[in-house]
Amino acid sequence: MASTEAESSPETRQAQFEQGVAISLHLWVSLTVAVQNSLGGPDSDDKRDWFAGAIVDMFPSFVNLAKPRKPSQKVPQDPIAEDVEATLLQVMWDEFETNVDDDSEVEVADRIVKIRTQCATGSFEFVEELRRRWLATKGKTIKMQEVDGGDQETDWESDDDDDDEEDEDVEMDEAPALVAAPKERPPPEVDEDGFTKVTRKKR
Repeated sequence: MASTEAESSPETRQAQFEQGVAISLHLWVSLTVAVQNSLGGPDSDDKRDWFAGAIVDMFPSFVNLAKPRKPSQKVPQDPIAEDVEATLLQVMWDEFETNVDDDSEVEVADRIVKIRTQCATGSFEFVEELRRRWLATKGKTIKMQEVDGGDQETDWESDDDDDDEEDEDVEMDEAPALVAAPKERPPPEVDEDGFTKVTRKKR
């Protein structure tokens, strides 16, 4: 087990936070369906990694927060859950042409804020819990069934259920990677009124 000092270092807290955000997006059924169906184009999987980087960039880095600061410098504040929700919805529409109407973005945003709060205190139990959940669904696909009225039912399916127990033992290195945001896709900007701005890309 890592020492308390190592666990609470700014670098470790930042790495755990980034990993938690990436896992949260991989567990988001709406985004998983969009990626599996290439709704974001042939690079949908890479877009999901960029998406995670964009969400992480909404929050000040723990590493930067730990650096000495002049008295006149303000401490950067975390965005509220509603700002995260708005960004999740806009990126899903702008990049994946998906209109999320099941309020699942609320759960994802709350999960990310909870990860942030715990990582700030050097606690990573929730990130580990999410990692176990992700490993339990790894290798499974989501089957969408059309129902009258446009409603959809979602079922997780596994090509090899016998591998589930092995997935539980996968090392942390096999958790979803967080890819840095490409320069051509800048992270969402927050204006002086606190509203998140996500610009629709040109088609």
